[in-house]
Parts: sequence; C-alpha cells; structure tokens
Amino acid sequence: MPIRQTLANCPVPVKIWTDDVDDKSKQQLANIASLPFIHHHVAAMPDVHLGIGATIGSVIATDRAIVPAAVGVDIGCGMVACRLSIGANQLSEKALKKIFTQISRDVPVGKAQHEDAQALTLAARPFEAKLKQMMRQHPQLLKSFGKSSKWVNQLGTLGGGNHFIEVCLDESDQLWVMLHSGSRGIGNALASYFIELARRDMERQQIQLPDRDLAYFREGSAYFADYVEAVHWAQEYAYINRQCMMDLVLAGLQRHLPAFAVTSEVVNCHHNYVAREHHYGADVWVTRKGAIRARAGDLGIIPGSMGARSYIVRGKGNPESFDSSAHGAGRRMSRTAATKTFSEADLLKQTAGVICRKDKGVIDEIPGAYKDIDQVMANQSDLTEVLHTLKQVVCVKG
Repeated sequence: MPIRQTLANCPVPVKIWTDDVDDKSKQQLANIASLPFIHHHVAAMPDVHLGIGATIGSVIATDRAIVPAAVGVDIGCGMVACRLSIGANQLSEKALKKIFTQISRDVPVGKAQHEDAQALTLAARPFEAKLKQMMRQHPQLLKSFGKSSKWVNQLGTLGGGNHFIEVCLDESDQLWVMLHSGSRGIGNALASYFIELARRDMERQQIQLPDRDLAYFREGSAYFADYVEAVHWAQEYAYINRQCMMDLVLAGLQRHLPAFAVTSEVVNCHHNYVAREHHYGADVWVTRKGAIRARAGDLGIIPGSMGARSYIVRGKGNPESFDSSAHGAGRRMSRTAATKTFSEADLLKQTAGVICRKDKGVIDEIPGAYKDIDQVMANQSDLTEVLHTLKQVVCVKG
C-alpha cells in the first residue's frame, strides 16, 4: 500500500501511511514540518498517534540538529525476539502457567529492580566509565537520578506501561520469546535533563516554537555533543538490558520445557532512537519515534497488543519512509479513555487463550485500546515483508 495522504500547507511534505490519523496528530506532524532544519519531508507510519511534542510513529530527518523530546524519555526502547528449537507439541498448559510464574519471579517488572546486582556487574562494566564522565560534566544529573547505583540493578528489568515479555507460537507452531523494553530510569533521567536544557536554550535565544517540546540542539551548540554522547550511551544500555532479560527468560524456560536451543533467528532493534544516516543526498540525523529501521534486508519486530498477532519482518528499504516502518499497532485511545471504556470482562474476552494478567490494573493495555495490527501491516506493504506471524500464549506485562 503506498502513501495514503500528504498534509498540505506545510513547509515540507508530511507523508502518511494511513487514513486513520486524528486531527491532533496531524497538527503535531505539521508542527514538526515547520522546524527550519527538517530534511526533505516528514514520514508518518501507519501506527501514528499523538505523542509529547512529536508524534509517535513519526520519522524525522534533520540537518545538523536534534529534537531531544522527539527521541523521547525512553531512549532506545525496542524489541528483542528469538526462535527456539521446540514446538507446540512439546508444550502443555501446566508448563505454560509455570513459565508465566517463573518469568514473573525472575524478571522485575514495573518499578521493581534486582536486589542483588552482583550478577549484572559484567554487563554493566562497559557503561560505568562513560556514565561517570557524563556525571562530572553535568553534575545536575545527580539530582534527577541520584548517587545510587540503581542503574546497574535495573539492567535486566522490564519497567511498566506497554512493556511486556511474551512466549509465542509462529505459523509453523515453533516457539518464540519476544520482549519489549528500553533504557529504564537512567535513560529517562538523561532524556529529561537534556530536554530541559534544550527548552532553556530556546528561551535564552528567544526562539519561538509551535510547541515547547520541540526544543532542539544545533550542531556546534553548547550541549549538542554531550546530548549525542548521552543518547548513544542510553541506546546501548537499552540494547543490553533486553539481552539481559532474554537470558533470564530463557533460563527460566529451561526449567519447565524439554531441552531446546536458540535458532539463528534473533532480532534486537530499537524503535525510539536517533542515528546518523544518509538520505536524499545528505548525511542527516534520523529520529525514529515509534518506528523501526527497515533498510532492504533489515530484520525487525512489529508487535500487536497483548491479545493480537505480532510480526517478524524484513525491510524493503523504501526511501520515502527513510528506510523505516511501523513499530507496533499504535494506540487508538489514551490509557485513561481505555480504563473508562473497557471492563475486566472485556479484558478476559479479548485475551482469551493467553496466560496473562486479566485484572483492572492492565485494562489500559487491553487490545481494544490499540489499532488493528493487521490493518497497520496492510498499510505498509511497501515498507516490509512478513517473515513470521506470532501469536502469544504467555504474556507478562510491566
């Protein structure tokens, strides 16, 4: 499916891969397009929806500038998935229930973290020196994150919101493990600190913006290089955080399933991040806020909601999307609206066949609060090729 619509009366085109986009999201996209350093156009994926400052599901190429709030506070948030050498015929409902309990015990969720970080020391060690350097350069960071080492204890933890761990079956009834998380508290602290610095920069320079959350750093400015260093640190931390969790989940599965191996199909990709790339004849900064990179041959993960299908995909390298695709189903309604609209009975019905929480505490994550993942995939048939279709049998929410 090609581009469905283009916003008119914008300084640069806004290309949108869906007809299902509300007026507030369109205004946010127009606000982004009005920034003086946007390169060529703005791309909006088929899961596009309202965000803070920048629209979730947007791809923003910028010339010698970055908008920290567009990258967001969960820097490096993304997905990891792997296929196992075991099939549905080797599973039982009893084993799956034990797996749900085991994962819930082994991987801290919500605000919880590992009490003993000794086992995480090796994974954390490569991050320590650079973080100390950033703290020396920006001692105010200590106020937002504190002097404790809890960033180490949060390696291998899920967090809350829409983060999840799932055990799934693909179209061949092969078992997969898939999870969604980011850079946890330290990523949030780094992002919040630099977003505020960018706002102050705009005020000091008396730069008028359509939205204060579109405050930016220009290359060569006082904080640009420091922000780039911090965001790359947090992106790598998020990547390793997912790997640490996957190790914990696989170890838990080994306690309740026959012997298995991880196949060569392993995918670990960000969907909230910024990277230096070449597009339309120039080297630019590309911010993917709720979008994955989908160059020709790139493997990616596009999850549905906690009761819907998910997809392992291969990118087609469409230049109009800046080699990008959707990162998931995308919310149709806010968390508050979802809790007012749906009941526990609705949640029970919409998650039938999935071993997961079915209480009012996760109603905001009910499948009905999200867009139809199959429609999202149909709208981006020019961006990705589906390799595997997954359906969860176990889901652990943050």
